[in-house]
Amino acid sequence: MKQNVDFFEQALLSLDRLAAWEILQETGKERTPMQLIEQVVVPVMERIGDGWNQGRIALSQVYMGGRICEELVDRLLPKEAPERKHQPMMAIAVLEDYHLLGKRIVYAALRACGYELKDYGRSTVDDLVNRVREDRIKVLLVSALMLPSALRVKALVTKLDEIGTDVKIIVGGAPFLFDARLWKDVCADAMGKNAT
Repeated sequence: MKQNVDFFEQALLSLDRLAAWEILQETGKERTPMQLIEQVVVPVMERIGDGWNQGRIALSQVYMGGRICEELVDRLLPKEAPERKHQPMMAIAVLEDYHLLGKRIVYAALRACGYELKDYGRSTVDDLVNRVREDRIKVLLVSALMLPSALRVKALVTKLDEIGTDVKIIVGGAPFLFDARLWKDVCADAMGKNAT
């Protein structure tokens, strides 16, 4: 099993979709699709994320590896698969920021791990509040590259509280990495240090 996990990681880092799929098929002969995702895909995505944090892996490899995994997980667990039904309604957005790569990486990593989530793209505070209410979102991920965008999270949390939602806000991005307390200062529920 460990050897297949290593081979899967190398296939992703080499951007070899076919090899990655073949490794999953071989490894999956004795596992359910969800076990395969939990025992191969998720650990490899975490290793790749750690490799980026340590400077051994390029950001482009993190992104493309996530996109490949996203495609493979869709093959293993189609949208109608019952394994996907028991997840909270989730969405991801960039809050009044023009930098979308971080959001795209997190989106791909979550989809690669079998999660379904809505991609709200670039949004304003009011737009996010309306969409969260309409879609009954339970977990909202907000990506920020610039400090002004990160600071807008506080207004978002305030407006969501005013309408009585029970949505959990998870933030991530450069401002939150530079200031370890910022996520608490903007009243978010949690902060992700990286996509995985």
